[in-house]
Amino acid sequence: MRLPVVVFNGAGVAHEPLRPGLYIVATPIGNLGDITLRAAETLARCGAVACEDTRVTGKLMKHLGLSKPLWRYDDHASEADRMRIVAAMHDRAVVLVSDAGTPLVSDPGYRLVRDARAAGVSIAALPGACAAIAGLTVSGLPNDRFLFAGFLPNKDKARREALERAAGVGATAIFYETAPRLVRSLETIAQTLPDREVSVARELTKLHEECRTGSAADLAAHYSAHPAKGEIVLLIGPGGDAPTDDEDIDALLTDALQSAKPSQAAAQVAKATGRDRRALYARALELRGG
Repeated sequence: MRLPVVVFNGAGVAHEPLRPGLYIVATPIGNLGDITLRAAETLARCGAVACEDTRVTGKLMKHLGLSKPLWRYDDHASEADRMRIVAAMHDRAVVLVSDAGTPLVSDPGYRLVRDARAAGVSIAALPGACAAIAGLTVSGLPNDRFLFAGFLPNKDKARREALERAAGVGATAIFYETAPRLVRSLETIAQTLPDREVSVARELTKLHEECRTGSAADLAAHYSAHPAKGEIVLLIGPGGDAPTDDEDIDALLTDALQSAKPSQAAAQVAKATGRDRRALYARALELRGG
């Protein structure tokens, strides 16, 4: 059943077009009922829609009973394509959408916004669904501070380094992940951050929505036996209270130096506390007497 689109008057004629500019519009991440009234109205009154995939956006427009020019704008769009879209914003309202959720969150839209701003185009944001935030809200992990870090790298070494960097922030880390790579990522988390609480939120707002929280090792075992499907938000909780006092840091380094080289001791303490590894290495050398 189509949602009622409230932008039409009693005679069935749409309100007057929006003023020219760029309108950044969040769209549903699964359940089409999550479209906002303001987003529906803007789509009805705009002059064109810039989108990642015209087929995906076309389904949403059909659901809303709307027909507008759809201009493809994705990772493969050229600078010339972008300039043409920006030029059009001077005399018509152009909506920017992603395939799902809030544009510019892990997609290439920032270039379009940057160039539109440089061209003096009026820009408006219409907030709505975002998978990262939806995943955070259902995870049960601390949400007073969080870091969104996009997709984890595909290669093992780069993935491990990205996790180590996120671990030092002292906040819940949020990543997007694909189903085929989920188990590998969970196994890397189990190796790199074995004591962290982890959540896997998938198919958010859809029929088979699921959120599982536990250790990375347990989740890896579960999804090895029950392969995940759909789009995934992977969340890693912050570590426990890390020592911040210099005397405590020195005590950790001294303990680590009993069985490790200064570089290794610094790496261990950096991982545990979030302190800068180079500074810790210099302090470890001092504690070892050079």
